[in-house]
Amino acid sequence: MQARARTTRRYLLEAAARLFHERGYVGTSISDISAESGRTSGAIYFHFVNKERLALAILEEHHATWPGLIGTYMNSDCPALEKLVGLSFEVARAFRDDPVVRAGARLWAERAAIDAPLPASFVGWFETVTELLEQAAESGELNPAMNPAVAARGVVSAFFGLHTISDALDGREHIESGLHDLWLLLLHGLQADPDPAALLERVRRSSPPEPLARVCADA
Repeated sequence: MQARARTTRRYLLEAAARLFHERGYVGTSISDISAESGRTSGAIYFHFVNKERLALAILEEHHATWPGLIGTYMNSDCPALEKLVGLSFEVARAFRDDPVVRAGARLWAERAAIDAPLPASFVGWFETVTELLEQAAESGELNPAMNPAVAARGVVSAFFGLHTISDALDGREHIESGLHDLWLLLLHGLQADPDPAALLERVRRSSPPEPLARVCADA
């Protein structure tokens, strides 16, 4: 019975996520979600109480996506800057392809309309990127003129700025191409011995993250 309830809850969550992404928080009602999911409003209220709790659940799932993905890259044998770049492409694909991640991004942008305490955003990304850049500094990959914490804020800001623009222009359809071009620019400043094209080619060959760890271990 619990397994069935979890399955139903996830189904409702994904149906709501599709609508929140397409129509926004204010433009989506419980009745809309009921019609999209084929479940009654009562079933939705049973699992989520109200629309605010449903939005909060999507945001929590959005944030829960990242620790496992980050851990896969952190634990690989790749050089730190390759970990960072590879991770960024995986995150970009999640924002483009995962309905819950996409919905979480839109809900966060519309957070003022949601009458519920929401999880903090971006802070974890600053910490993760700072850690990777510190690793790069220790291994001699990072330009010695770069302060890892300061550079991390610039990288994270540029990454999410790219997502905002890509979403507005084409629904993130070309996000990977845009991210490739962004890294060509950023790596010229970040690398101690700049060769952005070669690093990006290594990351391209090693994606997704399981092959990434294997390729780097064999290098």
